[in-house]
Formats: sequence, C-alpha cells, structure tokens
Amino acid sequence: MKLSDADFEILRDFIYDTCGMFFTIQKKYFVESRIAKRMEKLSIKSPGEYIRSLKNGAGSIELKQLLNDLTTNETYFFRNPPQLKALENQLLPEVATPKEKIGFRRLKIWSAGSSSGEEAYTLAMVMLEKCETLLKKWTFEIVGTDINDEVLAKAREGVYNSYSVRHVPEYYMRKYFRKESGERYAISPEVKKYVNFQHLNLYDDNKMIFMKTFDFIFCANVLIYFDTASKSKVVQHFYNNMQPYGYFFVGQSESLHGVSDKFKTVHFPGGFAYKK
Repeated sequence: MKLSDADFEILRDFIYDTCGMFFTIQKKYFVESRIAKRMEKLSIKSPGEYIRSLKNGAGSIELKQLLNDLTTNETYFFRNPPQLKALENQLLPEVATPKEKIGFRRLKIWSAGSSSGEEAYTLAMVMLEKCETLLKKWTFEIVGTDINDEVLAKAREGVYNSYSVRHVPEYYMRKYFRKESGERYAISPEVKKYVNFQHLNLYDDNKMIFMKTFDFIFCANVLIYFDTASKSKVVQHFYNNMQPYGYFFVGQSESLHGVSDKFKTVHFPGGFAYKK
C-alpha cells in the first residue's frame, strides 16, 4: 500500500486538527506502515476510503486505534533519577513549606502522557516514602493521562515485565512489588490507590481547562509529537493548571525554548525543571 503525498497531507492535517500531533513528510513511511495494518484489519482497499472512514462520525473509535498505533510508549520505572532526586530533596520541601503554614497538607501531581503507568507509579512510591519522613500526615493524588486507551488499560492493571522494572531500587522492589509467574511484577495495591488514570487528549481545550491546581506536572517525551504552535497551546494549559509555585518537568532532551517564556528555568544536578 502506497500513500500518495496528497493523501498523506489530508491525513496529517486531520490528525493535527484533532489532537495537535504533527507528522512531517519524513514520517510518511512510518504513518503509511501504521495505516496499512489498520486497513488490512478492516478490509479496506484504498487509503482514500480509510481516510473517509476516519473523518465520518462513526470513525472516532478507529481514530483512537490509529493514534494508539502512531504513538510510541516506551517507558520504565525510575526513568529520570536526577528529576526524582530533585523532587525528593529540593522541590518537595520547597513546595510543602507554604502549604504547611496554612495547614493545607495535600499535594497533586500530574503525569501527562503517562503511557503504561510507570512514571505515575514511580511518583506514587516516592511520595509514599516522603510521607514517612518529610510529609507526615499529608495526603497526595497522582493523575495519569494519555490519549492511548490500550496503555491506559495496562497502567490500571499495574503488572509489568522485567524490562520495565530493571531500574527499580531493590528496596522499592521488595516493598512495592509482588513477583508473579513468568517474570511479571505487580505493583502493590497500596501504590495503585493513589493513582487515577484518565483518557485525555492534551489538545482538547474543553477537557484541559478542568485539569486544575497541580503542584507538579511531568510531561516527558510527549511534546515531541507537536509542532511549535501545538506545543505553545498545550504548554499554556499546563501553565494555567499549575499552582503559583508549581514545577513543570519535560524530558531530558526537551526544552520550552521558543515555546513559552512564562516559566523560569531551575537547574539542579543532572537536569532542570520549569517553575511557574
């Protein structure tokens, strides 16, 4: 199956208008290969017919499936140690201090583009440990969101292979995981109860405005799918949805340069974060 340049542009623009993801012409082969699999599954013969099926009202389920296939969800537990150390040792104490003074002992964290849940559960384990020391008598909530329903289902299940847990410290493995058959590891119910996974399109203004009052937002390797205009739109929502003292984290190779000038860059050993 060959996707013409014209059909590629029609499909690319439709996806962009729907969720802000932008595929350059260099990604044509990648998009083509994913569409070919969907067309074969649906017994559709031509790209034009497939695109028409996506654009009609009944195509919303198929669009979700295509977006599942177009997004990469490679992740694992404790993926960015410098960010986690900064969160534990520097940023949590800083953010907790003004809250403690007014007696509001609650923290809210968002894992945007949470994929299969490793980041969100990592944050939950870190928070549980801090609640035994710095944050005694505190409560917290972690929200994980993604556009991919398949990875959200896996996240809610909370069972992972040895690759996903390969960087989990032994202490955390013993305390928060249960080994199952076939090198499978289940996250403990104690961790799962603090994490709520939701389907969310970051490009959906009507849904994004309800994601309010977060102290920390993590959005690693998600903005790479957006062009500058889409990034600016999504990052503005993140900015609006944060507490005045909140922190925003992106992937190690990502930057808000040319995207937003509203955040202040805060450096720490091995990395950086953006402060509102």
